[in-house]
Amino acid sequence: MKQLLIILSLLFFTFSGVEAQRVFSLKQCIETGLERNYSIRIVRNEQLIYENNATIGNAGYLPAFDLSGGAGGTLYNYNERDTVNHSFTRRNGIGNETANLGLDMGWTIFNGFGIQAEYERLKELKRMGELNTRLTIEEFVADLAGEYYNLIRQKTRLRNLLATLELSKERLRIVEERYYIGSMSRLDFQQARVDFNSDSSTVLNQLEVVHTSRIRLNELMALDNVEEQILLKDSLIHPNPFLDEVELWQNTLATNSALLLAQKNRTLSEIDYKKAKSRNYPYVRLNAGYGYTANWYDDNRIDMQHRMGLSYGLTVGINVLDGFNRRREQRNARIEIENKDLRIQELELSLRADMSNLWMAYQNNLDLWGLEKENLVAAQENYNIALDRYKLGDLSGIELREAQNNLLQAEERQSIAEYATKLCEISLLQLSGQILNFLNPEVNASY
Repeated sequence: MKQLLIILSLLFFTFSGVEAQRVFSLKQCIETGLERNYSIRIVRNEQLIYENNATIGNAGYLPAFDLSGGAGGTLYNYNERDTVNHSFTRRNGIGNETANLGLDMGWTIFNGFGIQAEYERLKELKRMGELNTRLTIEEFVADLAGEYYNLIRQKTRLRNLLATLELSKERLRIVEERYYIGSMSRLDFQQARVDFNSDSSTVLNQLEVVHTSRIRLNELMALDNVEEQILLKDSLIHPNPFLDEVELWQNTLATNSALLLAQKNRTLSEIDYKKAKSRNYPYVRLNAGYGYTANWYDDNRIDMQHRMGLSYGLTVGINVLDGFNRRREQRNARIEIENKDLRIQELELSLRADMSNLWMAYQNNLDLWGLEKENLVAAQENYNIALDRYKLGDLSGIELREAQNNLLQAEERQSIAEYATKLCEISLLQLSGQILNFLNPEVNASY
């Protein structure tokens, strides 16, 4: 019984302190992860950068003002020889000084609608930032929901294995009693002990699997203590058998994040084409300035001079020839738009293929789930009959073990079928852009 004591000790330490454990529903897990998960926080900060960049100033609508000032001077020696009067003049340390202060403005009034195209591009990048955030959140919710249900499945398997271990313990007790009274052989006794030890080992391995899944869920939620012993509100998996393929596909075409991003990329290519075409038009630039300049002279009739005033100018120009680069850029931009159309069509085809495969897997697993529920009822009844016959001595230990294994396998197959169905459901909702419905899950007890 040493193995049983070890298992009971592990279970005690694993589930001790239940009163202090926090209970998480799927909705609470998702909300906690959306608030704390590092990847989500990073992508939200990146979205803020796109939002900060989407301004009319960054697009070039507004003028630029520069305030500048400076001071300088010269210091020199002056020598002059008059060849007529045969005189020589020398002056040392002559200095001239200059100081200026000015405000200058530069403003591109028109550049062939390039400014408008740039502002439109910045706004599209802002929307792409929002879509990138949504895509990351959808992937996160799908991963977290999958791990949430995986932990439920692994705990269910642990319960099944513990029940199997209890059956093996009862069988070992019966064989041991009969062995000591001489009604069973030592071979039967040793075989029962081997089966009990084997079941004990399987339980120990399953405890590790449950631990790993719980740690992964805590990691996704970015809990401060990644080893925190949390409890799940749900103990069973309830697949939704009422999904509709036509509705899912319509939602996919309308709200799939990857498809929406591909369409935004096409819009950006159209904007790039507009910017390339803007070089066909003339540009108009306005510049103006207001400044103050002061000069001081040591060797001049005028020893000081001050100037203050307004300067302005208007520049109109057009690029006449640039080696036919504008034409090349515009042709390339049109080709890029065509490529983006092809990528959208390719993505739609890929999504259609994914939808078809997932829908087939979803329906198949639903059928398997229903079948395995029936098999489980039959396997349970078969084991009860086998156990009664075994107690009466009408059935061998090997045959009882076979019935026990059949029961365990039926429980495992049902668990796998309902978990696989739930994963297909999650994938279908993610593909159709409806995965965020898990923020407010509604579980129908009749599922």
